[in-house]
Amino acid sequence: MLGAATFLALLVLPGCPAEAPPQGLEATCAKACEVQAPRCSSHECGRGCSLVLDRLAQSEGDTVIGCIARGRGVCDDRAWAACATRIGPHADGGPPPPPPPPDVTDEPGGD
Repeated sequence: MLGAATFLALLVLPGCPAEAPPQGLEATCAKACEVQAPRCSSHECGRGCSLVLDRLAQSEGDTVIGCIARGRGVCDDRAWAACATRIGPHADGGPPPPPPPPDVTDEPGGD
């Protein structure tokens, strides 16, 4: 049987605190980046996730982080921007440019 002091100590002393889950899209992205792309520093992951916030809001974070993780170069703004643009309809570079306008003449048959 526990004595009163031991019982009180068990009530007062906190247990091991559970790790709090990340808050918000950026924090979730940064944590995933640190795990999946170990070549990126925590600062680079945080900055990159902030840069691609629109893609995170579109639920494309896994795609962007996967692209970053497959990269071999530095984990800088350019890498994050390149990965963020190669998603969905833009994955292949986007649609072709429009054709050039037809030649314009003043009046047909005029000098």
